[in-house]
Amino acid sequence: MSSLHLALFLDPTGCHYAGWRMPSAKKVPQASEWSVLKDLTLKAEAAKFDMVFMADKLSIDDIYNRSFADAVHHRITERPEPFSVLSALGAVTEKIGLAGTVSSSFIQPFAAARTLATLDHLTGGRAAWNVVTSTSDAEASNFGQQLLSHDQRYLKAEAFIDAVRTLWDTWDDNAIIGDRENGVYAIGERIRYADIDNDWFKVKGPLNVPRSPQGHPVTIQAGGSGAFTALAARKADAIFAAEKPNLASAQQYYAQLKKQVAEQGRSPDSLKVLPGLQPIIGATQKEADDLLNELTQLHHPLATLSHLSNTMNYDWGQHKLDEAVPDIAAQLGRRERFEPMLNHARENGMTLRQFAKWVARSGFIVAGTAESLAERIATWYQERAVDGFVIMPPYVPGASDDFFTKVVPILQERGVFRSEYQADTLRGHLGLERPSRRVNRFG
Repeated sequence: MSSLHLALFLDPTGCHYAGWRMPSAKKVPQASEWSVLKDLTLKAEAAKFDMVFMADKLSIDDIYNRSFADAVHHRITERPEPFSVLSALGAVTEKIGLAGTVSSSFIQPFAAARTLATLDHLTGGRAAWNVVTSTSDAEASNFGQQLLSHDQRYLKAEAFIDAVRTLWDTWDDNAIIGDRENGVYAIGERIRYADIDNDWFKVKGPLNVPRSPQGHPVTIQAGGSGAFTALAARKADAIFAAEKPNLASAQQYYAQLKKQVAEQGRSPDSLKVLPGLQPIIGATQKEADDLLNELTQLHHPLATLSHLSNTMNYDWGQHKLDEAVPDIAAQLGRRERFEPMLNHARENGMTLRQFAKWVARSGFIVAGTAESLAERIATWYQERAVDGFVIMPPYVPGASDDFFTKVVPILQERGVFRSEYQADTLRGHLGLERPSRRVNRFG
């Protein structure tokens, strides 16, 4: 079996709504603080992580009470442009992969293809993109557009991925020959137009960046709906999967997804399954539980509800905090993802305040000792429930440092995680083949 894969969710403010308030978090953190971004990435590289990942959002959440006031009041809403940050990180690192989010709903294929190919060249083959469809009216309004329906967003996302890959393939690997004696820089016959013309995009091409070291930078998708999973099985190299509550359900999901990949004529190993994990580490189980309880006490319900309003595209500000969670599943565009959460809340008689606290605590938060976390990670990997994890420190640097210095060495000692990099590119770290140039599917 190949090595466990680990990615770091790169957020200087922490991955929990209340993480920035913890005593071991940096005082008054900012999402664009270079010193913290660099420190986290260098520590992840020293720990031999496959990659760091920067999420993105193209708005400040403003659906709750039709204002951004509650969002900015109770949680950190900054989102620096990821590829600017990743380019800077590429200059101070040597091996670790660099992944950022791209919206297929609002970004044009030529711009995305050019950005990713450039980053891949600058870093010697370490670039990746996480393709998301974007889900909120707030994001759409920043581009003067209306939000597409759920099904339309996924149709556009597939066309977007195909268009970007076609642009990457407008250059042959050997197009540039640099023949100084005869004055020939590149062979024109080895570069071609993209000629993309469909219901979603019209792009002539060719790309004005040569084919990059990885051929195609690594394609990631994140989500949990059926449409998302089907698209990932067809197109993705890695999936930041929805967290499962136990080993058995994770194994079932893993097996089903790998089967879907095989049904597309792909090797099951060509898609890496990486759910999120928020580690809280204590010297004892009690100490870890106390840290989790402290984090929970620092949480404000409006931090969660202002975020959920945008994620669900539904204004939770219409309801009082101490009223019962209403049955709104039929009104949601992402019903498949959120209906189980709402059903759980209603079945347990939760108020909105209780629901917010439960959501904040119900992600894959694992509180325990370094040994118990390492055991859980290794077991899930060895029992074919995951190919690895996206480590999402709930607060920084306390939780991230604990994972780097206490959990990773145990995983390395057990032989499930690398002690040294064995490759120079992100595809190499992940055990993925470099794709050959495809025949233009649009031409």
